[in-house]
Amino acid sequence: MKLGLKTLDWYILKRFLGTYLFSNVLIVTIIIIFDISEKIDNFIYATMDEIIFDYFVNVIPFFLNLLSPMFTFIAVIFFTSRLAARYETVAILSSGVSYLRFLRPYMIGASCIALLSLVLSHFVIPNASKTRQAFEDKYINHTYENKESNIHRQIQPGVFIYMESYNNQLQMGYKFTMEKTKEGKLTYMLCADNIVWDSIKQSWRLNNYYERFVPQIQLSAIAARTVGEKGDYKEELKYGIQKDLSMDFYPKDMGRIESKVDVMTYFELKEYVKKEREKGSNGIERFEVENYKRTAIPFSTFILTIIGVCLSSRKIRGGLGMHLALGLLLAASYELFLQVSSILAINDLLPPFVAVWTPNVIYGCIAFYLYKTAQK
Repeated sequence: MKLGLKTLDWYILKRFLGTYLFSNVLIVTIIIIFDISEKIDNFIYATMDEIIFDYFVNVIPFFLNLLSPMFTFIAVIFFTSRLAARYETVAILSSGVSYLRFLRPYMIGASCIALLSLVLSHFVIPNASKTRQAFEDKYINHTYENKESNIHRQIQPGVFIYMESYNNQLQMGYKFTMEKTKEGKLTYMLCADNIVWDSIKQSWRLNNYYERFVPQIQLSAIAARTVGEKGDYKEELKYGIQKDLSMDFYPKDMGRIESKVDVMTYFELKEYVKKEREKGSNGIERFEVENYKRTAIPFSTFILTIIGVCLSSRKIRGGLGMHLALGLLLAASYELFLQVSSILAINDLLPPFVAVWTPNVIYGCIAFYLYKTAQK
């Protein structure tokens, strides 16, 4: 009996993972063909080595991971429906194998896929994205322009910067202002016509600037007369043509938000969120959502696998087609729910952790219900 169960495990596991790999290879091949046809005008300027090793080698893991939950689901339904159509599930369950035991090889396969997805999401894809984005910026996105206006950033607690506009190609900001405050009161202001990034000095160069030093103690009119007109508490102004400025703000901070998120590993993203929260910056919800999704989506592999097995292990009228239709409807609704809740979190309407994990909780309950009502 033990040997038979081990054979059953391998029988299900090999076909489950085999179907999963085949479906992924098939769809990724189709995506690559369409990608080449869409970007052929850009690829003619790159070498073959750059196209293969800088772009496709680094973009394939992204597509594989992006589609992993969906194709895990499809693989489960496709293979299990065939078992049900040949009455193999009936034979397995009627031989004394419990439904929980029947699920075990599926859970082993889902564990392998989820673990691979976790490693890809948190470490492999972010590092691969650095090379891929460098290729895209060189050959595909060279026309990208930063169109933000009236840019406000908090770069440190109590330190704020403002730019009227920013040119990402020239790495130049226009109508620049930096303000430092203490206990809500202005203590220092720096203004310049423009700032330009100096890649050699790794600092900003200010052109046509002036500085305003505001005393921390503001005297009353009577006290000011007592101290004298030229007392130590008068504001001080300084003017200049050029000045080098080092601050916790870099050209990469003006890149596309999606680009910054994509290239950060798990630990880099955690550190970035922590650092931005200490600054009091706004808009960090997007980064928190991304970090939670990199764990929540691989975890959904288990949920979708259970749903897929429970839906397709019973022979019904319509067979594989009906199973796929029901399964894809549930999988698509899961993806839609996840996207909507993520948008709510990005817009600060829900806590990021709650928004990302709520779909897993709800569909986990659906999986539990289907398991309890599955044909035993």
